[in-house]
Amino acid sequence: AILAAKAEGAGREVIAVDPRNTSRRCPACGHTAKENRPTQEKFHCVSCRHKAHADTVGALNVLRAGLVRRDARPA
Repeated sequence: AILAAKAEGAGREVIAVDPRNTSRRCPACGHTAKENRPTQEKFHCVSCRHKAHADTVGALNVLRAGLVRRDARPA
């Protein structure tokens, strides 16, 4: 509720997304696997070999999920 109020005050919108597997899903190829997270901070896709920081991967996947939900809403 606090986040929604702060976002509204700043003219922004909060879109809730399911965070499951967001740091295990490759933003390059979409492959999702536990093995893509060899450590807490590392992401290394076992399918396409994309490498990044796990937090960056998770944030990108959450952003993409939010944009999909936003664009799927009727105008």
